[in-house]
Amino acid sequence: MAITHNQSGPCIELERSLPSEVGAISPFVDQLMLLIRKSGCVPEAEADVELALREALANAVIHGNHENPQKYVHIRCCCKRDEVSVAVKDEGRGFDINTVADPTAPENMGSIHGRGILLMKAFMDEVRFEEGGVVVRMRKSASQAAKNNSLK
Repeated sequence: MAITHNQSGPCIELERSLPSEVGAISPFVDQLMLLIRKSGCVPEAEADVELALREALANAVIHGNHENPQKYVHIRCCCKRDEVSVAVKDEGRGFDINTVADPTAPENMGSIHGRGILLMKAFMDEVRFEEGGVVVRMRKSASQAAKNNSLK
């Protein structure tokens, strides 16, 4: 963990690599969420960040790295005042976001896979797939979360 500075102020930054094991996801997310809670960067949206992070990591381990024990998932998280950003990178071949089946289509309703990207996009303010789909970058703003909560 490091504290860095950029144009928008200080950032608590964490970089980690996880083995491509489903069992490694929850302990890591629990630790990272503790850091995010302590930093107070998105107090209204911690649950949203946690859910999106779990989905991104599961996609990287299962679909990206195919649970290959020789491959890793790399995570970079930056907690700034009123914002958290997370990048998850796998060592797979990537995918084309435009070819992902619509999980809300009637023919896909019974599928046990396919909702992760939809959930990430629903819970985060920004979700981008880069480097041919091997990197997902997500961002959540506390001000956006507070605004969304006031509308409920």
